[in-house]
Amino acid sequence: MPQTDKQVCIPPELPELLKQFTKAAIRTQPQDLIQWAAEYFGAMSRGEIPPVRERSEQVALSNWAELTPELLKVLHSRVGGRLIIHADELAQMWKVLNLPTDLFNSVMNVGRFTEEIEWLKFLALSCSSLGVTIAKTLKIVCEVLSCDHDGGPPRIPFSTFQFLYTYIAEVDGEISSSHVSRMLNYIEHEVIGPDGLIKVNDFTQNPRVRLE
Repeated sequence: MPQTDKQVCIPPELPELLKQFTKAAIRTQPQDLIQWAAEYFGAMSRGEIPPVRERSEQVALSNWAELTPELLKVLHSRVGGRLIIHADELAQMWKVLNLPTDLFNSVMNVGRFTEEIEWLKFLALSCSSLGVTIAKTLKIVCEVLSCDHDGGPPRIPFSTFQFLYTYIAEVDGEISSSHVSRMLNYIEHEVIGPDGLIKVNDFTQNPRVRLE
């Protein structure tokens, strides 16, 4: 074997980098460690946040076998406010959270999504798998999207609610567009306050609001 005098230079930051990687792997406990490691270091090299399970999620996630509103909220936070997300990236986020692959594929099929996914539409269909009715689905969506942390009822902009209700009703196919328009018109002019936000109670406890 040929000899060489060339020395391998080990970066001084390597031990700390491997230490952080080991901690992240223990927290996340990925099913495919090699694949996860490639994604971890790939994200680090691009200056992105690596796919590491947050400490606050660690204990709770181990008990979640199915999709929950809490997991959807975690997923939404990882999307990071983007309106469009690539299918491969979203699939990986879904996998890191140990969510059922068949459910992901079902949402993809129902929404007829391709490589570029409208996140709010994907979220709405994911919530519909938890909600028996459209009102229940929209309630879950509001809870996921709401940024209120003061203990009050979840709220989202009416424009977002309008988009989601119209889309869910369209996918459902059993609610006329005229009914959707009447409900949205009533909510906008008779229910919504000057802040332009809609609360869950505005459409779940108002007898004049029948979403389906």
